[in-house]
Amino acid sequence: MGTKAQAERKLLRFFILAILLCSLALGSVTVHSSEPEVRIPENNPVKLSCAYSGFSSPRVEWKFDQGDTTRLVCYNNKITASYEDRVTFLPSGITFKSVTREDTGTYTCMVSEEGGNSYGEVKVKLIVLVPPSKPTVSIPSSAIIGNRAVLTCSEQDGSPPSEYTWFKDGIVMPTNPKSTRAFSNSSYVLNPTTGELVFDPLSASDTGEYSCEARNGYGTPMTSNAVLMEAVERNVGVIVAAVLVTLILLGILIFGIWFAYSRGHFDKLGACPSIFPSQAVFCPADTHDPISSLSGTKKGTSSKKVIYSQPSARSEGEFKQTSSFLV
Repeated sequence: MGTKAQAERKLLRFFILAILLCSLALGSVTVHSSEPEVRIPENNPVKLSCAYSGFSSPRVEWKFDQGDTTRLVCYNNKITASYEDRVTFLPSGITFKSVTREDTGTYTCMVSEEGGNSYGEVKVKLIVLVPPSKPTVSIPSSAIIGNRAVLTCSEQDGSPPSEYTWFKDGIVMPTNPKSTRAFSNSSYVLNPTTGELVFDPLSASDTGEYSCEARNGYGTPMTSNAVLMEAVERNVGVIVAAVLVTLILLGILIFGIWFAYSRGHFDKLGACPSIFPSQAVFCPADTHDPISSLSGTKKGTSSKKVIYSQPSARSEGEFKQTSSFLV
């Protein structure tokens, strides 16, 4: 009898719990998408789904995020002006008539209760597929052994962004050069995402023809033109010759300065030619002593003064010195 009563109590508790869960479920809101990530080739139509429940008067909005850019696609169940010519709104989602690579990004479906506090959202990632274009490379024709050499490869059209593979003389270069015997003597770092190949340092065995391939999982992988890079020795002879020429030129310059100084050419720089042809001017011999220059005396010599006076009168057409004397 007791066992039967315990079973009935357990059954009653089960039914009460089930009723509570059902009531909570009926009172809650949900927003979800059947395809959180959508991949579609460019210039094709596509639908981004957004299903919701628990709203008596739902208000739906869609926004688009791409990097630092955010745009409103749908506001209050209506497509905005910038999208109305190619996007259609439905209670179950939005439909693009034709997508371009610029439409790649994250779309957020936001549902709220009109005049209420209920809210839910779901994100849908749209990837518009575009095959890669032929990549362009930047490869030096020659690089010095022992120095750092940088090779780059890129293409701008692929969506999603391409990853890059490098080839040397037609052989695939592994990410880790030590993992393959053919490249064990090389020291390089290869970045498949950025397409950069860095030799640091460059060795003689790195001479060869280099090319790269871009692929993004859609369309045909594209390969760049092959470019020859030569690893060359540093030309010590040219450096020594340049140093010798520099020293010779420096020696000639120093000799020229000494020769000019020994000939007294630098002393002539202290001459003071008069700007008045009719007036004599005194230039002190020692230009380095401002006191003796002003007084007309020089240390170790007798003091002499030369005094000039302007003529008091001039006859027409001639100049006549009226007075001068030496003390």
